[in-house]
Amino acid sequence: MKYTEKISNELNELLVKNYDARKGYLNAIDNVDSHTLKQFFERMATERGEFARELKNEILTYQETPKEAGSIAGAVHRNWITLKNLFSSNDEEAILDEVVRGEKASLESYANVMVDNELSKSIKTLLNKHTVAIKKTIKSIHKFEELVS
Repeated sequence: MKYTEKISNELNELLVKNYDARKGYLNAIDNVDSHTLKQFFERMATERGEFARELKNEILTYQETPKEAGSIAGAVHRNWITLKNLFSSNDEEAILDEVVRGEKASLESYANVMVDNELSKSIKTLLNKHTVAIKKTIKSIHKFEELVS
């Protein structure tokens, strides 16, 4: 398949989402007391950093320029987690709710890109791998929600 500017833009959007998710997880670490949650958020931040690296490498493979920073919307979401934490009676539950919301938004973004018929097999494989991992993360978060509620 031919790599187009449209595909580059789509992959860059996912790259930025992963930068934002990584920063969101790092922010969440500072807003929970549970050692188990901190470790989980650290693993997820590492995973999202790896997703970003993989997307960046895919973009570079086609001599395109990857974006280097997160989005304003991502910064707003991270600040919302912090603000919500200040006013919530159950901090960890509120943070987990926001994390699920962010992960579901990521899934939607991936799904929107994956319908592109011009994607190469390698890109589809990469995006599918990320999607499976994000779905697994959401399931894990739901298990944590049951424990903190």
